[in-house]
Amino acid sequence: MTLVRENGVEEAALVAAGHSLTEEEKKQVRERILKRIAAELQLPGTKVRAAVGLLEEGNTIPFIARYRKEMTGELDENELRSVEERLQYLNNLEERKREVVRLIDEQGKLTEELRSAIEGAAKLQEVEDLYRPYRQKRKTRASVAKERGLEPLAEWLLSQPRKGSLEAEASRYVDSGKDVPTVEDAVQGAMDIVAEIAADDAKVRSWVRKFTQDNGVLTTVAKNPETESVYEMYYSYSEPIRKLPPHRNLAINRGEKEEILKVNLDVATDKIRDFIARQYIRGESVTSAVLANALEDAYKRLIAPAVEREVRGMMTETAEEHAIKIFSGNLRNLLLQPPVKGKAVLGVDPAFRTGCKLAVVDDTGKLLEVAVTYPTPPHNKKVEAKALMKELISKYGVELIVIGNGTASRETEQIIADMLAEIGRPELAYLIVSEAGASVYSASKLAQTEFPDLDVAERSAVSIARRLQDPLAELVKIDPKSIGVGQYQHDVTQKRLEESLGAVVESAVNHVGVDLNTASPSLLGYVAGVNATLAKNIVKHREENGKFSDRKELMKVPRLGAKAYEQCVGFMRISGGKNPLDSTPIHPESYGVVEGLFAELGLKRSEIGSSRMRERLTEVATEELAPRLGVGVPTLGDIVASLQRPGRDPREELPPPIFRTDVLKLEDLRPGMELAGTVRNVIDFGAFVDIGIKNDGLVHISQLSDRFVKHPMDVVSVGDTVTVWVLGIDEKKGRVSLTMRKPE
Repeated sequence: MTLVRENGVEEAALVAAGHSLTEEEKKQVRERILKRIAAELQLPGTKVRAAVGLLEEGNTIPFIARYRKEMTGELDENELRSVEERLQYLNNLEERKREVVRLIDEQGKLTEELRSAIEGAAKLQEVEDLYRPYRQKRKTRASVAKERGLEPLAEWLLSQPRKGSLEAEASRYVDSGKDVPTVEDAVQGAMDIVAEIAADDAKVRSWVRKFTQDNGVLTTVAKNPETESVYEMYYSYSEPIRKLPPHRNLAINRGEKEEILKVNLDVATDKIRDFIARQYIRGESVTSAVLANALEDAYKRLIAPAVEREVRGMMTETAEEHAIKIFSGNLRNLLLQPPVKGKAVLGVDPAFRTGCKLAVVDDTGKLLEVAVTYPTPPHNKKVEAKALMKELISKYGVELIVIGNGTASRETEQIIADMLAEIGRPELAYLIVSEAGASVYSASKLAQTEFPDLDVAERSAVSIARRLQDPLAELVKIDPKSIGVGQYQHDVTQKRLEESLGAVVESAVNHVGVDLNTASPSLLGYVAGVNATLAKNIVKHREENGKFSDRKELMKVPRLGAKAYEQCVGFMRISGGKNPLDSTPIHPESYGVVEGLFAELGLKRSEIGSSRMRERLTEVATEELAPRLGVGVPTLGDIVASLQRPGRDPREELPPPIFRTDVLKLEDLRPGMELAGTVRNVIDFGAFVDIGIKNDGLVHISQLSDRFVKHPMDVVSVGDTVTVWVLGIDEKKGRVSLTMRKPE
């Protein structure tokens, strides 16, 4: 089947049926899709129409959200992505509808009623339910019975005659040559056909599925109750599926996959049997009892197992979408952590046997020196380690030490805290950062290209140091799945996870903007309109021709055409270039508007960043001035905001990370103790907070606030600095429970 794309609707070229959509039909389909999207997302139709039109023209979501606000009525990125996702789903739905209509029509079984039902279906599942009776099946009991000529007998059963004899009617089909040697065989074959008819009934299947979803109970038992595992709470467990939290669903799925749990879906079958019977049995007849048995078989053998698979599949899909949403939210907050600029940093990648790898980077992230030391067991060379670190700190003017939170991190932290006390410089501090994904980056081709002379662990130490200086620039080098801020990320559909996380990284990069003269190919590759090839070409052009001094020079980069330039240029920044506007998020297409604004206010371009300009800009009445400048109010508002704070990094508005100079041990904690901590991960049932001990403490969802909390992400985000109080300490397991509810 050939696919062509026109007006945003994927049209199936129905060659086999000798039919393709007319222009009028295409318009009708498109209008139907646009209205559905507007209704589903509760958005004005004009906004949806504009957004879809811009997407069809090849515009990126970051570009539309930032630079086409007037056209879309200021739809944000999340709304635009929802429009894009629904557009793709409904396009695919329309294509499938046409394909199903064609396939049924080829069998000569398409009625106007069936066509109308298919065309009116709102979900793909509804279309598949309607198509099920006509789908080519593998060999079934019903298909075998049909081959033996028993279909007329099945129709006689369904006609439910008031008179006659079942045995006499069935005896007409007894034929040893067709493998129907007895009356019982004939009746059984006819019952098999009836059972399949009922099982393929779209109305029955839809009702049973919904009833199961609304009333089913998921039960789990241990395959071997004597075995210890992390799934012990599910060894004898049940919960209505409509109330089952997503994270619990995924945990049960994993336990089942690891063959520790046996999972069933229980439902009140009497009500289901009664419903199915009402659809087919009209009253007393000579075939009532046989029909009842056939319908019982239909549910037990054909409908129930299939519906259980479908319902559990939908439950898993919902749980996965939720998990991906949580991961995406955490990832965005992590990527947008404030950079710590202007400081030389010593990065430490701790380890026991192989020693601590050290890397010093200057305030721009340039690597100055790497070293290795062995302060922890089994070597215990603490004196030598302190001496080496003191030497590096003095030699390069190190102001911050960053320790990865992996193996031996807390042991290393103790040694560094002792060393800082010996040095006696109050401004010298340390902090621990997540090293999730550092090993993935260190072994990557990118890291090998960046640091060909370093070993894997040394590259990891560099990455750890740079994560503090610019989290976004460093973390984009790592596969987002490897950054440990999710839950059950390995249990969800990986393709969907990659798409969602990729969109998050793209959004974060374009929200911050990139320095065209320092950005790595990894960072540039996430800029709107720029792919991996263009990113490499930009860096290559920069290396061969020197720094960019003007945004227009991007047009000289090989394979970067007009459309890519339009999409990306507003997110590229040039500091100290020919045009001071190039250091702002203002798109070059609006430079003329800026000149008109300056003329209205009596300002010059050279005054950008001055107190006089900021003062004059506060007087701007955007709604009055916008028409005179020939620009929309939202765009003029963005221009004014950009000029008031040129070169602003939106991440700098967030609080800086917590720096430490001393170690806190589990033994130091007491219930009620007040501590400052950093949120490391947010999950469905709470948040993990780094309070400076070996393991992060857990703030359960019930302890996040004095008010009701629907989800932890409504209260805290990854990277937040929070005040917590110790609730309980489990020294045996090394766990600490915390609260954010201030004790009375």
